Amino acid sequence: MTKLLENIFRCVNIALVNELKMLCLRMGVDVWEVIEAASSKPFGFMPFYPGPGLGGHCIPVDPFYLSWKAREYDFSTRFIRNWPAEVNTAMPYHVVDSIAAALNDHKKSLKGSKILILGVAYKKDVDDLRESPTLKIMEILQKRGADFDYNDPYFPHLHKMRHYDFSHMKSVPLNPQTLGNYDAVVIATDHSSYDYAAIVESAKLVVDTRNATRRVVRHRERIVHC
Repeated sequence: MTKLLENIFRCVNIALVNELKMLCLRMGVDVWEVIEAASSKPFGFMPFYPGPGLGGHCIPVDPFYLSWKAREYDFSTRFIRNWPAEVNTAMPYHVVDSIAAALNDHKKSLKGSKILILGVAYKKDVDDLRESPTLKIMEILQKRGADFDYNDPYFPHLHKMRHYDFSHMKSVPLNPQTLGNYDAVVIATDHSSYDYAAIVESAKLVVDTRNATRRVVRHRERIVHC
């Protein structure tokens, strides 16, 4: 129960900040500045950060496990089971809609566009694909007719997963020539090894789901946050 509490606490708070991000985007407010300002409070606030969805083998699963167990005791965990799952599972769809909108601003259609996805691991600097939201993003892009590749230093090639089969794909080289060939570069996982300034320098359009480009100074007009 202690482990479930810890993971569900994170799941709920990630859903909260993801929903707040959606509102801030509509209002034209920088949610990252909001979080930074709130973090200046010396007590009573713990920062959580938005992203493209949930991943890993614990946080996406534990709320459903607890809800299943609670039914043995005639108890309904409505808040734990429903709202966080609804928000967090919608995030990959939001990312793809944001990519489509950014391409549209560049007079491009998502269908037929060439997209490079940076990072397939569920969080930065790990070699773990379990429940990675990037895989869902790739599936949605595939269904909507986009032509995409990926780069991840931890995954030179992909293996078949329970719900996804991208085993035919290999990580493409990351260099200025490669980046310039794509209509959009999507930062899905913010690995520390990526040179974000160089990525923005060479890319036509960067869709940043992790605020990884926050310190990039040049060509900020090419960056779209989602």
